[in-house]
Amino acid sequence: MAFVDELTFLAHAGDGGDGVVRWLHLKGKEYSGAAGGNGGNGGNVYMRGVRDLNLLARYRGEKRFEAEAGSDGENANRHGKGGKDLTIDLPVGSLVRNTSTGEEYELLEEGQTKMILKGGRGGAGNAAFKSSVNQTPEEFMPGAPGEAATFTVELRIIADVGLVGLPNAGKSSLLNALTGAAAKVAPYAFTTLDPNLGALYGYVLADIPGLIEGASAGKGLGFKFLRHIARTRLLAHCLSLESDDVWADYAAVRKELDTFEEGIMAHKPEIIIFTKSDTRDAAYIKETLAEAAERGKEAFFVSVLDDGEVEALRKTLVALLRSN
Repeated sequence: MAFVDELTFLAHAGDGGDGVVRWLHLKGKEYSGAAGGNGGNGGNVYMRGVRDLNLLARYRGEKRFEAEAGSDGENANRHGKGGKDLTIDLPVGSLVRNTSTGEEYELLEEGQTKMILKGGRGGAGNAAFKSSVNQTPEEFMPGAPGEAATFTVELRIIADVGLVGLPNAGKSSLLNALTGAAAKVAPYAFTTLDPNLGALYGYVLADIPGLIEGASAGKGLGFKFLRHIARTRLLAHCLSLESDDVWADYAAVRKELDTFEEGIMAHKPEIIIFTKSDTRDAAYIKETLAEAAERGKEAFFVSVLDDGEVEALRKTLVALLRSN
């Protein structure tokens, strides 16, 4: 099933049931008074956060959601039954926007529930219009329509660590090595078109697709990529030691991070992971780590072909997450 992180759907709260005109029937005295009941209220529409990142994919063929309408009033002054509420489950991390009003809602916790549309009020039956001077009113009120709107859903993954970097920086391979995930890898750019997730001792790592220059302005799949980094606790900036200039690579990605959505990630905690250490000798790696320290960057190196280096990095990440 393809990963889906955007969805547009129409939702309609239930219409209120109509009030009715009915009469009280007494033996020997028909139509002795108004007895029409009120209509029931329409059901509300709610959204609820659940821990299922693949949930949006199941809604691809279902673009309209409707709560139940209220029932019409009945005789003997009995009110109609209220319509059942509708709850739409969405993945935790969803940003939901009402396209008509611009109102936004965020689902940041499992079980978090928010009403997004209110059902219509049930109409009044003729019994509600009865008075001392009018015992036989003919008036009634129809039910009010329920609220309706189109909503967009944008999933922003909530992860503990976001692996970022240029295309082909070794992020997917590193995720697989650290967590045992099965992210697709290949020796060319943009193998990863959707975020991949892995679990590391209860912490969630997200492999974010490679960034390119102009991503923060929407170039390529820029917004799609960057929004999944916005809620990570820690950025792990992957720089391939195969590169001729790792710091130029770092600056290119850092520029996109710093300018996305008015710099919301500019001050997010970050470490540097130099990948593919098997392509360089020990002296080069030592020199590169020293330069990182001079720049005030906390840096580590790893080769996915070296089990010892992978395990050392695994322990380092866990220690960093436990301390923050």
